[in-house]
Amino acid sequence: MSAPDRPELLQTGPMMAMVEAQLKQHFTVHRLDAPDAEQVLAEAGPRIRAVATGVGSTGGGVRRVTAALMDKLPALEIVSNFGVGYDAVDAEEAGRRGVVVTNTPGVLDDEVADLTIALLLATIRRLPQADRHLRAGKWPSGGFPLSPTLRDRTVGIVGMGRIGKAIGRRLAGFGRPIAYHSRRPAEGVPYAHYPDLIALARDVDALIVIVPGGPETNNMINAEVLEALGPKGVLINVARGSVVDEPALIKALQDGTIASAGLDVFADEPNVPEALIGLDNVVLLPHVASATQVTRDAMGQLVVDNLLAWFAGEPPLTPVPETPVRATV
Repeated sequence: MSAPDRPELLQTGPMMAMVEAQLKQHFTVHRLDAPDAEQVLAEAGPRIRAVATGVGSTGGGVRRVTAALMDKLPALEIVSNFGVGYDAVDAEEAGRRGVVVTNTPGVLDDEVADLTIALLLATIRRLPQADRHLRAGKWPSGGFPLSPTLRDRTVGIVGMGRIGKAIGRRLAGFGRPIAYHSRRPAEGVPYAHYPDLIALARDVDALIVIVPGGPETNNMINAEVLEALGPKGVLINVARGSVVDEPALIKALQDGTIASAGLDVFADEPNVPEALIGLDNVVLLPHVASATQVTRDAMGQLVVDNLLAWFAGEPPLTPVPETPVRATV
C-alpha cells in the first residue's frame, strides 16, 4: 500500500511495540495521546476510518471511544479493541452509527483461567503473606499461621462465558462443588445454575467474578452480595473493577463481613485505594491476568488482523455483539 492510499487510523494510546509497528506499516497513524491531539482531530478527523484502542504492554490509561469522539470522526468504520473487555468503547453508539467494534476473545481464555486459579489459591492459602513472613525474617521465631483451605469450599462463578467455562474445567480437577450465576443456563455446563446472584453468594464459600464490564454489571457485587457471601467467604475478581462496589468491598474486608479477596482489577486503574493496599487479607495484582508474552502477542496480532481483514473488504474476525457485521465496499 503506498502512503497516499493508506487508510487513516487513530490510535488512542500506547500499544505493544509489535502492534504499533504493524499499524505504521499499513496505516497513516494519528495519536490521540499526542500533545497536539485536538489539532490533529480537527484536521484529520474527517478522514479517519479506523481506531485502535486498548492497553498494551506499555500500560497507561485508555482514552474512551465515546459518542463525542465519534462525532469528530464522521468517516469512522471500525474500532479494533485490545482485550476481551471493550467497556472503554461505546459499542451501542457505534452500532447505531454502523461502526463495527472488535475485541480479542479466545486467545486469552486459558491464560486468564490459569491466573484465576492461582489467585484463588494464593488468596485462600495466604501465599503472599507467607512469603512476606519469610522475607521479614520471622520464620526462625515461629512458623506462619495455619491458613484456610480450598478443600472445604464450594466455589461459585459469576459469568459462564468462554473464560468462565475454562475456570470451571480447572476447578473440577480439585474435586470441589461448583455453581454459577448467569442470566440463563449455559449450554453443556454440568454445574448448578443460579439465576439469583444473592442465592449463589449465600450457598458458596468462594465467589469468582468473570463478567463483562459496562452499565449492566456496574457494582453488581455490592454490599448485599458480600453480606450473603459471609465471614468465611472469599471474593476473586478477574473481570472489571467496575463490577465490584469497591467502597463496599473495603468495608466488608475491614469489618470481617467476608474473609478475604483476590483482585486483579480495580475501579480506577492504575490507582488502587490506599485502604485496600493497607489490608492484610487481600492479594492485589496489577491487572495481569492475560499478561504473558505469548498471549499478549496473540491479542495484539488479532487487533491488527481485524483491521487488515476489514480494509481488505472482508468481515471482521471477532466483532462484538452490539455492532453490525458487514464487509467494506
